[in-house]
Amino acid sequence: MTWQHPHVHIARGAAGLAAAMGIGRFVYTPILPLMTAQSGLSPAAAGGLATANYVGYLAGAMAGAVAPRLVRTRFTWRAALVLVVASLAAMPLCDGVIGWLVVRTVAGFASALLFVIAVDWMLDHARGRSAQLPGWGFGGVGVGIALSGALVLLLPTAGWRTAWWSSAALAALIAAVAWHMRGAAEGTGPVADSVVATANSRRWFIVLFACYTLEGVGYIIAGTFLVAAIGQSSPGWLGNSAWIVVGVAAAPSAALWAAASRRWSHPTLLVAALALQAVGIALPAVAGGPVAALIGAVLFGGTFIGVSTVALAAGRLLAFPRAVAVLTTGYSVGQIVGPLLVSPLLHQGFRLALITSSAVVSLAAVAAIGLRVGSSELSRGGADRLAAATSAGRQGPTGPPPRRTPR
Repeated sequence: MTWQHPHVHIARGAAGLAAAMGIGRFVYTPILPLMTAQSGLSPAAAGGLATANYVGYLAGAMAGAVAPRLVRTRFTWRAALVLVVASLAAMPLCDGVIGWLVVRTVAGFASALLFVIAVDWMLDHARGRSAQLPGWGFGGVGVGIALSGALVLLLPTAGWRTAWWSSAALAALIAAVAWHMRGAAEGTGPVADSVVATANSRRWFIVLFACYTLEGVGYIIAGTFLVAAIGQSSPGWLGNSAWIVVGVAAAPSAALWAAASRRWSHPTLLVAALALQAVGIALPAVAGGPVAALIGAVLFGGTFIGVSTVALAAGRLLAFPRAVAVLTTGYSVGQIVGPLLVSPLLHQGFRLALITSSAVVSLAAVAAIGLRVGSSELSRGGADRLAAATSAGRQGPTGPPPRRTPR
């Protein structure tokens, strides 16, 4: 294996996602209790920091949609890696909410850039290869979540500043692995852009966009409050470890969902993943105890990255220009709307917020059912068509016939 082998770049993409998403973006969740207890951070300010990160993420996703050729460069990749590490190290250097808001906005912007670039490049490197190969790359998000949760759990007596500095050091080590990531064909736009989108595929892309945006709304509500809800209704050890459980479940999930796409169509998998996720989110709200909490954490962790894997691959199948960046933009808008949607419910605890989250994810599943019934491009394609479209896009929008019709 040479250092230019596609598998090496998939590993580098996974490292980039672990640093940017699993640590740079999501380490705030396990550190938040330390900040509220030690730095005087109020619940309102804590929500503001989360929103700032979502706004930065939206801006980064929009940059990927508006200027794809500028974003898809090694310079941007490396600059974003540096920004993620620097934003983690800067949090303990700021003494007030204003500084934290700026830092978390920058962290969100950089993490979105890295996500868009990593997904596009990993799908490009995986063209003509196993469908689950980019899925292992997506698994970097879960690995990063598990590592960030374990890091904070291992520092029970450390201050919140030490937790941020330790996270920065961990992210820097992982970013070093991702540093030499590059695209399969640098200097060009996304490979899927060479495939012409039909009027019918554009129509179904709108449905996919709505589905993925709804998932952004429901997922972020659960991602924000699931751990706290489990901590309220279950033994302390489980509440403190829930984030690690989510990350461990998430790590292999993307590869498993991607492998399933060789047998079942992307809409079918979206329906299944979203339905399971809705159940996982609702469980801690309707049933207490460690069993419900554990099942809920596993179902949530095992599906939220899988939904992204399948939805973004479906967007490329529909050959919509800059599909990954456009879908990520809708997802980002959903993440801003989600906390605002449930904020009036929080004075009654987390139960109604989780039930609302489950209901929104269920609506996303309904949209996926529409894709399953109506989209011929997706229902007859699967992983084989994605490989054909990305490796031989210049043959036309359909490519060679699939070897197997997914269900």
